[in-house]
Amino acid sequence: MTMIVTGAAGFIGSNIVKGLNDRGISDIIAVDNMKESRKFRNLVDCEISDYFGKENFLEKLPEMGKVDAIFHQGACSDTMESDGRYMMENNYRYSMALLEYCQKHAVPFIYASSASVYGSGSVFSESREHEAPLNVYGYSKFLFDQVVRRMLPKKTAQIAGFRYFNVYGPRESHKGRMASVAFHFCNQFRENGCVRLFEGSAGYGNGEQRRDFVSVEDVVKVNLHFLDHPETSGIYNVGTGSSEPFNAVAVAAVNACLRHEGRDAMTLETMKEKGMIQYIPFPEGLRKQYQSYTEADIGALRQAGYVEPFLTVEQGVSRYISQLLKP
Repeated sequence: MTMIVTGAAGFIGSNIVKGLNDRGISDIIAVDNMKESRKFRNLVDCEISDYFGKENFLEKLPEMGKVDAIFHQGACSDTMESDGRYMMENNYRYSMALLEYCQKHAVPFIYASSASVYGSGSVFSESREHEAPLNVYGYSKFLFDQVVRRMLPKKTAQIAGFRYFNVYGPRESHKGRMASVAFHFCNQFRENGCVRLFEGSAGYGNGEQRRDFVSVEDVVKVNLHFLDHPETSGIYNVGTGSSEPFNAVAVAAVNACLRHEGRDAMTLETMKEKGMIQYIPFPEGLRKQYQSYTEADIGALRQAGYVEPFLTVEQGVSRYISQLLKP
């Protein structure tokens, strides 16, 4: 069984590779851009059969022989990237080439979309009237989803796209400032004894802006579920279906650190009183493209047959931070 994973050294991609390995699958062709060379660490404990740089992979693809599925996770995910030409070529045009190959050769195509397609809206369900991306990253994902929608009625093989909400978990340290808030809160607390959240905005109190935070463990489970069900196609939200405030992530991260130090857990109020949680001014440059609230409507995902429960912030962040703190 030959699998191709693009973005294989990245956050979600490397977790998918590891998930495939856990199933006994090691014939995996990894595709990525190793310009950020430290990403290689994400694959050190994984088994792959070959590696290609994303720049020359497309020309090699016709020579690959039989491919059982492609997990397309590779993309520029920096929402602050201002080079629209690069974003569209890298995220949209590259995805188009892979999709066309998969349809020509009847290969299941499982790809990463993004919740950024919803922009500043308050309804997060997979229909056109709720989609209005705020930046070129979101637009690149949105435009590809529109192509997929038109292709679904005449598809020759599975096409499954996942609109990931706020994913956190192992193998994200290479992302720097783009890593999850759980990762940053853990590092801040260990370095400074406190974590810093944004003050209130858009009608929300300090640290009370809400997102749908989803563990990468659950993201991998969803991807593998669709691998097991090639008869199922469509575009689906992948989140927990429940929004939680940034304060909840901070409390879970700090308490995981405290437990690691042999100390008792604390409430949010106690942490604020002790200065362990502090609030900083909301950046003006971020206001117009900031999602203060997200909550995935996962009705379509459930109807597609995925019935597994999702980890809560307390469960998932606690587990993740405990892994980060292992010697």
